[in-house]
Amino acid sequence: MQRDHGGNLDWARAHWGGDDWIDLSTGINRHPWVPGPLSTEALRALPQKSAESRLIAVAARHFGCPPESVLPMAGATAPIQALPRILPPGRAAVLTPSYNEHAASLRAAGWQVADAPDLSAMAGADLAVVVNPNNPDGREFAPADLRQLAARVGLLVVDESFADPRPDLSIAPDLPANAVVLRSFGKFWGLAGLRLGFAVAQPRMLARLRDFSGPWSVSGPALEIASEAMADRHWAEDTITYHAEGAMRLDMLALRAGWEVAGGTHLFRLFDTPDAGAAQAHLARHRIWSRRFPYSDRWLRLGIPGNRAEWDRVGAALAAAAPPAP
Repeated sequence: MQRDHGGNLDWARAHWGGDDWIDLSTGINRHPWVPGPLSTEALRALPQKSAESRLIAVAARHFGCPPESVLPMAGATAPIQALPRILPPGRAAVLTPSYNEHAASLRAAGWQVADAPDLSAMAGADLAVVVNPNNPDGREFAPADLRQLAARVGLLVVDESFADPRPDLSIAPDLPANAVVLRSFGKFWGLAGLRLGFAVAQPRMLARLRDFSGPWSVSGPALEIASEAMADRHWAEDTITYHAEGAMRLDMLALRAGWEVAGGTHLFRLFDTPDAGAAQAHLARHRIWSRRFPYSDRWLRLGIPGNRAEWDRVGAALAAAAPPAP
């Protein structure tokens, strides 16, 4: 399975030239939380248990679950890679289309993976993966429906990497015993370079993930910065509002360009274009990088611009893509 991802800006620069790119290919917040100065200890010492405990307490309040259910890891990618390897291989079902790393990691660990078009098709799987809200089409699944699915599978993995603006979608506050929730820090807070995420699960499962990850799997700077960022509720509320308004604004610009809205979340929008390759090339000539998908010739995904200058450039590029008036 092709393991393509957004964020391949080096390729875009090499292919199209120029340095002043706006990377809208990833769905990472371009209006990020701004860290203050780091402590000397965070940079020089090995990560301390007390720093991890502070972050767990803050994250648990944010997720609405008990601290003993939270494990910081090196991005949401870390548990995606780990879970297929700490469990005996069996039959997995992955809701599709979706983030392709789930199926790829399962297959690499010897699992039999079936694509599932909806929740009902996942019943009976040893492991089921649902991304909520889904990437790239933004489909949403009610927590009650996911809890019903948990009763019909061996282990339910719910990737909530884009759920921070939609806490009502999370199953973390009332977690089934056989479920694991994955959360990303870098996407909503816009600090993906820290490589921080979380697994939310029963303590026994978290112990297995911790053993697999080894000591010091999360850096001291990540622990310190995230503890401050996740406690900043005013910033989070303002950011949710910014992206809700930005999503509507981007949709309107795309509609004027002759594209149709195919879905999305607060952090990215998915558009149905006449030709995704041509649309991506057009934006690239304006040094705006977007995301295509190997299974669709029409879908193009764009993140939300982060400031007025970015909005001006995106607006101009999409206006230039508009079909001529009759």
